[in-house]
Amino acid sequence: MVIFMNNDTYKELIKEVLPKENKIKNGIIAFTVGGLIGLISQIIVSVLETYLKLKHEDATSIMIVSLIFIAALFTALGFFDNLVAKAKAGLIIPITGFAHAMTASILDYKKEGLVTGIGTNAFKLAGSVILYGVVSAYVFGTIRYLFFGG
Repeated sequence: MVIFMNNDTYKELIKEVLPKENKIKNGIIAFTVGGLIGLISQIIVSVLETYLKLKHEDATSIMIVSLIFIAALFTALGFFDNLVAKAKAGLIIPITGFAHAMTASILDYKKEGLVTGIGTNAFKLAGSVILYGVVSAYVFGTIRYLFFGG
């Protein structure tokens, strides 16, 4: 026997089953974790500048690469998703989320080979970020060059 239900009945049924989301709590957690990542990033930059005597630009680049590496490593080891479940958007929004998206795509398709698996799917989730980032950089770089002389 097939039972048909309308959209309103279906939505009501789903509301009863889905857990209630505490948006204020999730926002506070995301804000705190995102701030903690910012604090850790600043500590890394300060340590690199102070103890290794690196220029600010070099220390910042090393810090970004370090965060990307850690997020990719945690994804590959299989516990980044568990951290995101606890830390919410505070962990997935910064550059760590971008690294996670790239690594997850690669891991999902690694069995299909280097070209048809990894090569064609590495930027699957992150492709739109790269596309709009490059286009935005081009547009704003052109505006800066034309109106502010480089």
